[in-house]
Amino acid sequence: MTAPAGRAAPSRRPARRRPLLPPAERLRINEIFYSLQGESTYQGLPCVLVRLTGCQMRCVWCDSEHSFYEGDWRAVDEILDEVAGFGCPLVEVTGGEPLLQPGVHTLMARLCDAGYEVLLETGGGLDIGAVDARVRRIVDVKCPGSGECGSNLWSNLERLRPRDELKFVLADGADYEWARDLVRERRLAERCPVLFSVVHGGVEPAALAERVLADRLPVRVQVQLHKLVWGAERRGV
Repeated sequence: MTAPAGRAAPSRRPARRRPLLPPAERLRINEIFYSLQGESTYQGLPCVLVRLTGCQMRCVWCDSEHSFYEGDWRAVDEILDEVAGFGCPLVEVTGGEPLLQPGVHTLMARLCDAGYEVLLETGGGLDIGAVDARVRRIVDVKCPGSGECGSNLWSNLERLRPRDELKFVLADGADYEWARDLVRERRLAERCPVLFSVVHGGVEPAALAERVLADRLPVRVQVQLHKLVWGAERRGV
């Protein structure tokens, strides 16, 4: 087909695309938001949360299923710019399971280099050994009630440092007894702070508190603060 007289033929060259960044320099991000830290020993402090897409576990009580598939690819530099815009010194990298993406190590190192205090929340099924030593690692231990107890990477317990944290989410009394026995047998509270948290709407916090006191267990009892403040269904808090 020829172009009409006096008009140049349209270019058929494909549009120029941005070059694809290598895996270490990009991440699929579900959401980035500024809120109060809802759990951990930093509970209640203002914090920027960077939630990554993807998770290999399917805990029956999971409250962030939107992070399994939703998200956009972002360059690490773009993520750092957005985090900086909040002007907050505390940043948590979470998921999903953030350790599934190779670029998370670049992001955490760059955040530490920039002077942020960095927390990593991981499900406990992947090796934490390669995480930057400056990052405080908050490691889940999946109890039987989660449906993912078989996914625990038990060697992670040997990698814990005093500045890390270990978290058990309890769905029922059987989970409590399982976690209590594990804490005692492995003397986990001597390694790092141990957190006992209840599934929202499940075990009553008062019942958990009474059992911890009766058993004289050296753990910190927690509830999900952000859900008490803003409700269980609200995202981005």
